[in-house]
Amino acid sequence: MDKNRPVIGIVSGNFSTDQHFSTFPSYALRENYCDAVVAYGGLPIILPQDKELVAEQIDIVDGIIFTGGPDYPAEWWGEAQRSPLPDSEKRRIDYDMALMQKYFPTGKPFLGICAGEQLLNVICGGTVHQHLPDDMPGSSNHFKPKPVTESSHPIMIEPNTLLQRIAGSRKEVLVNSAHHQAVGKLGEGIVVNAKAPDGVIEGIEYPGHRFCLGLQWHPEFLVDPLDGAIFKAFVDACRAND
Repeated sequence: MDKNRPVIGIVSGNFSTDQHFSTFPSYALRENYCDAVVAYGGLPIILPQDKELVAEQIDIVDGIIFTGGPDYPAEWWGEAQRSPLPDSEKRRIDYDMALMQKYFPTGKPFLGICAGEQLLNVICGGTVHQHLPDDMPGSSNHFKPKPVTESSHPIMIEPNTLLQRIAGSRKEVLVNSAHHQAVGKLGEGIVVNAKAPDGVIEGIEYPGHRFCLGLQWHPEFLVDPLDGAIFKAFVDACRAND
């Protein structure tokens, strides 16, 4: 076993109707999440959605990736839910919050992707735009205007942020896009590190921790060199945490 590979937990999704495998509920995770972790020196493990195991899961990992996933309940940030949440996502939704409530205070490295970014903002007391076309009139289509294997729009990186340190001299980067929600009012201590041209927040971070980064796009597809640099920086931070 390579002792230099930090253990990185990855939150999974769900599917329950895949007739090619099983009609029973199953965990689901795209391979590229794990592949990106391995490529940059980490040892990925998929975390079962069991709230009773949260403390033990946190104990054995050096970092966690909160992956893209479901919409979270608007009641978490004090709003009425405007569209129904599927029952099939309830277990993951409850697990994500239970895990985040215990994980965030540890200060261990965190990488939140898409819904994971939004959860970071919510846990700090912020809000989420429930549907961009309604909440931000005039915003662009951010839900798969192109395949997620391709870049869809630029982001402008804010100076003096963790993301800027990872990006180096680059101030603008092209990213993919696959979301209909986005960060709204910022949570306490949260800093914006990137925006799209239409003003949609594309990245946030929590400077109070050594590595706490939320991204609205999906860097696991490695569309731009910055995506790989983000995974490398995250894995390095997890190794330093070991």
